[in-house]
Amino acid sequence: MTANERPGMKDEKRMRFVSAEQVARLAGVSRSAVSRTFTPGASVAPATRERVMRAAEELGYHVNDLARGVLANQSRLVGIVATKPEIGFRAHLTAALTRALIRRGSIPILINTGETDEELLAAQKMLIGHRAEATIIISGSPPASFVDLARRNGQPLVVIGRSEPDADHVRAGNSEASRKAAQAFITAGRSRLAVIGSQLGTPSIAERESAFLSAARAASAVGTEVEAIRGSDSDYQGGVGAARNLLARGYRPDAIFCANDLIAFGVMDVLRLEGKCSIPQDVAVIGFDDVPEAAWLSYGLTTFRQDPQAIAARAVDLLERRLADQDAEPSYERVIPELVVRRSFVPVGE
Repeated sequence: MTANERPGMKDEKRMRFVSAEQVARLAGVSRSAVSRTFTPGASVAPATRERVMRAAEELGYHVNDLARGVLANQSRLVGIVATKPEIGFRAHLTAALTRALIRRGSIPILINTGETDEELLAAQKMLIGHRAEATIIISGSPPASFVDLARRNGQPLVVIGRSEPDADHVRAGNSEASRKAAQAFITAGRSRLAVIGSQLGTPSIAERESAFLSAARAASAVGTEVEAIRGSDSDYQGGVGAARNLLARGYRPDAIFCANDLIAFGVMDVLRLEGKCSIPQDVAVIGFDDVPEAAWLSYGLTTFRQDPQAIAARAVDLLERRLADQDAEPSYERVIPELVVRRSFVPVGE
């Protein structure tokens, strides 16, 4: 360090971004000429443009899109709001949404709501403080306060896997898939049925549970039993707890529909390792989501596939429509899952 340098000065130099002023000096043009060069449709002489682009490449200059967006009141930021975005299908949907938004030219910003009041408050401030042009809310976990905050600030809102008044929606075909699961079990001659959901009661989980129960009771023959069990959460441990509850009660279903794959994994492990059950001979299992682990050799889970790429594409399409016409009536998109058959249950005729 030289006598004229102070501690940390080298780090500061390394962290500085190249400015438009530096590009202008190297190119021998005005600062405004640099700005026009990087503004689509702006008038600039070809020779000037060439000098500016050559200097920008040499210096490694990139336009400060965030600052430009703030000045134009168009940040191009899109908030993705989720609780536990790293878990199960939400992780894959979040990844698909970020890719779809980047292809659109948007800048995705993930807002993890957390689980404490302090985390929720910090996430809410982040959502509005960055002046996002729109908000996408995943699943039923984020509280209604996020929806209200987006509305009060005039942000276009797309919700996935839940219902909100005056918002655009993308929903999975939960009812259709759940009814199909119940009918497949009964057609295969299974007579002791169970559906395993979660005490959290998110809209998607509740809809799958309710539709399965209704379909099973409506279509079942005399002597068919149907039970509903809820784990503490809609994850692996929730499935473990629900399966142990079944074993402790002495109820041994011969077919189980799980509200998502993570629950199914926990259920299958407990039934095989602690209940000494053979799957599917003793117990057939169907899940929901088709996360990559469902295809693992240790599970071979028959499940309903939600396509994260298709859902993300629908959500971005709704966002485009809303930004083009903010007074349009809310739109509803429904993506029907397809049954992926593996070892845990093979329906009749498959």
